[in-house]
Amino acid sequence: MTKYGSFPGARPRRLRTTPAMRRMVAEHRLHPADLILPAFVREGTAEPVPISAMPGVVQHTRDTLRKAAVEAVDAGVAGIMLFGVPEDGKKDGAGTAGTDPDGILQVAIRDVKAEVGDDLVIMSDLCLDEYTDHGHCGVLDAEGRVDNDATLERYAEMAQVQADAGVHVVGPSGMMDGQVGVIRDALDQTGHEDVSVLAYTAKYSSAFYGPFREAVGSSLQGDRKTYQQDPANLRESMRELALDLEEGADMVMVKPALPYLDVLAKVADTVDVPVAAYQISGEYAMIEAAAEKGWIDRDKAILEALTGIKRAGADMILTYWATEVARGL
Repeated sequence: MTKYGSFPGARPRRLRTTPAMRRMVAEHRLHPADLILPAFVREGTAEPVPISAMPGVVQHTRDTLRKAAVEAVDAGVAGIMLFGVPEDGKKDGAGTAGTDPDGILQVAIRDVKAEVGDDLVIMSDLCLDEYTDHGHCGVLDAEGRVDNDATLERYAEMAQVQADAGVHVVGPSGMMDGQVGVIRDALDQTGHEDVSVLAYTAKYSSAFYGPFREAVGSSLQGDRKTYQQDPANLRESMRELALDLEEGADMVMVKPALPYLDVLAKVADTVDVPVAAYQISGEYAMIEAAAEKGWIDRDKAILEALTGIKRAGADMILTYWATEVARGL
């Protein structure tokens, strides 16, 4: 006993003394199987097209997408979420290219399926915004508003063609009321009972989507505040969660991730299905930009951000760094 008696009685620093000790007592660990790679494929391009606001991310050609899928498998990544970017001339008010069996997303699904089979969980974005000339996630009514129920009919068609192409999981991201139930029924009625639905349960109207709109060549004018959630609301997310589960969601998602870790934690504490979080384009861009300026340590910041998402309760994380991080892990 020192002259100070037994103070301090507790010494948590003992468990931080060496890298080996810190590794042994770590409460949460990232694993390659936690990660899902979002990937863009552009119709009619012979070379990958860099996305200026997302350094290191490209709009793939069909060939480079196949290569990216193989690299993801080799790194141990669990899944790939595919987004199609059609030629501008193929956009229209109904997003017809999104339900064309030979549309770019359906072609990409078949390409990846042929390349890696079931070694990678192939997921597809089920939304109209990439394919509409107005850039909204649904069809518009006579007054220019997004028509919820007419959009659901289009989503049912999209689910069928994506499942026919061989997708394992559809990700309805449009935030239409009733979308999970309609999609589940459409899949079941067309013999696709094994295709899972990853519900975008809490998808907020966020300022952090900016770089993504470049990535998909969005034509959006205005905003999506009438269907994406208000960043101020949490109870609303829990209501959406209950509805999605009731309608048959196999997995649920919170998007964006870092600004909504409280929502993610609440969802994870509530459900008994897998929970995903999407580390979106703006989150990616901020870290890359700050690292380019020399203001932060890039690699450490990436791992810290992903660990925070994991700690908050995510079973799966969609991140543009998926393959890079998986290799490092």
